[in-house]
Amino acid sequence: MLSSVDGCKTRRASISTSAKSKITTFSFAFRRFLTESPCSNTVTQMTHLLKIGRLFLAAPLLVFAIQYLAIGKYQGGLAPMPPWAPGGAAGAYLVGLLLLVTGAAILINKQARLLSLVTGAWFVFSFFVFHLQHASSVWGNGTDRTRAFETLCIGVGLLALAAMSPAEGFAAMSAEGNRKVIVASRIVFGVSMVIFGWQHFMYAQFLVTLVQKWLPFHAFWIYFTGTAMMAAGAAIGAGILARLAGIWLAIMFVLWFLTLHLPRVLAAIRNQDELTSMFVALAFSGISLMFAASASTEK
Repeated sequence: MLSSVDGCKTRRASISTSAKSKITTFSFAFRRFLTESPCSNTVTQMTHLLKIGRLFLAAPLLVFAIQYLAIGKYQGGLAPMPPWAPGGAAGAYLVGLLLLVTGAAILINKQARLLSLVTGAWFVFSFFVFHLQHASSVWGNGTDRTRAFETLCIGVGLLALAAMSPAEGFAAMSAEGNRKVIVASRIVFGVSMVIFGWQHFMYAQFLVTLVQKWLPFHAFWIYFTGTAMMAAGAAIGAGILARLAGIWLAIMFVLWFLTLHLPRVLAAIRNQDELTSMFVALAFSGISLMFAASASTEK
């Protein structure tokens, strides 16, 4: 009888220990779900967006670098230098080397912060000092305006990437300083997208001719994408639904890369302007994703 009671007590103790163990495990898992899961998902999403954005920005920089090194001169449409900028062949080779090193650094994620900061600052400097030498043309001519603001957009995109990248011995900045750089870059990029979108209405008659023939309702797509660019630019600049706007804007630029620019490049493989335009679209897609990534961490 005593052995039966002792066995019962032992089983109760075993059941009690097992129950306590399961409760403890469940409590730990539940606390982890409550405290870590949302943050973890946000960080994971931000990391993925940033990785893709970096890749989409690094590849165009490498292509632009090869163009500068192969051509040996400044060429209209090839950011950041307009044809009238000083420097000649030597300047073209130096810019090509800078873009090559920066693109490689971003690609392998080594000293990306420092080189993105330097190259981004150079792009912005080129916009204000070289492109705006012909301010009246930038104001009144759609081609010059587009080329100038493409340079500015890539510049602020690089500055934002620098602020999102860890410092490796140089170019360290406080968290508040990084945030201010990202916000300022986001606003400039957003305003530029509004300008590009408005140009779809200004030059619709010309842009209609660029739409692929297999796509119906050519005019509709020009006005639709122009409106989408303005809406996305306003959202990114204002920080309202910026993550969603950045993702969809990136998708639109990738679709342009594949369906609009790639066929034109393949049809005129030696046309450097077409090649540049195609990779500008990819760079803009990458920058849009980077701003979407930064918006993922904002409350």
